Formats: sequence, C-alpha cells, structure tokens
Amino acid sequence: MRAKISYAVTAAVLVFYFVLVGSRGVMLIQTGTLLTVTFGVAVLILPVIGLWFLWKNTQFVRKANALATELDAEGGLPVDELKRTPGGRIDRDSADEVFAKRKAETEAAPDDWRSWFRLAVAYHDARDTPRARKAMQRAIALHDGKPVEA
Repeated sequence: MRAKISYAVTAAVLVFYFVLVGSRGVMLIQTGTLLTVTFGVAVLILPVIGLWFLWKNTQFVRKANALATELDAEGGLPVDELKRTPGGRIDRDSADEVFAKRKAETEAAPDDWRSWFRLAVAYHDARDTPRARKAMQRAIALHDGKPVEA
C-alpha cells in the first residue's frame, strides 16, 4: 500500500510540474517573437514526453498488478524462499539459486505467462531491473494474447 501511495504522490507532483512547465511554454509562445516561440515549443515538448512516459509506466504497473492478482487467485504466486542477511537484504547466492529454477521453468514453458511472471520476480530479486521489466512485459503480452518476439 505504501508503494501505491508513493507512486500516486510522485505522479501528482510530476503532473503539477508538467502543467507548470507547459504554462511557461505557452507564455513564451504568446510573446510572439521567433526566439520565444522556438523556446516555447521546445519547452512544451518536455511535458508531452513526460506525460507519455508517465502514462506508459502507469499502464505497465496496472497490468503487472492485474497479473499478480490473477496469479494469486490461482495460488501460483512465487513463494518467498530467499535467504536474507541479518540486515534483511536478499542473499545473492539464494537469489541466483531461485533465478536458475525460474529460468528452467520458463525454458520448459516459454508460452506460459505465469512462468514469465515468476521469472520477472526472480530477476527483480536478483536486482536486474531491466530484465525484470522485459520479462514482465513478455508475461503481459502472452497473457493478452499478443504476438511475442523471440
């Protein structure tokens, strides 16, 4: 729940910032000189890109959470079997061991979104965020019946 609140607050702050920057861009365009119009258009591009990124990221999170809910209802969420250090951090060897299991599971069933979801969690636990995201995107695509690149 704390993560959802943090995400909502961050998104709200970003939207406020985009509106503020966008209004400055409009003010620059309204000035009417070639230089200020050019700067105004450039300033407006940043909030557009930011809003697009925020929208895509929010959609990704919503879809991943929907998969987690569905997998939980099936009783298929991965069990936390990771060893932790006394400080509470995940033991790297333990994460690597679980990752090897999840990778083998995914190789055995490459068209099963559930195995890709569990692999994404294993990547995340191993602190490999880019691969975790790609694995989750693949799980979402397989779940939605979209074609997946090899």
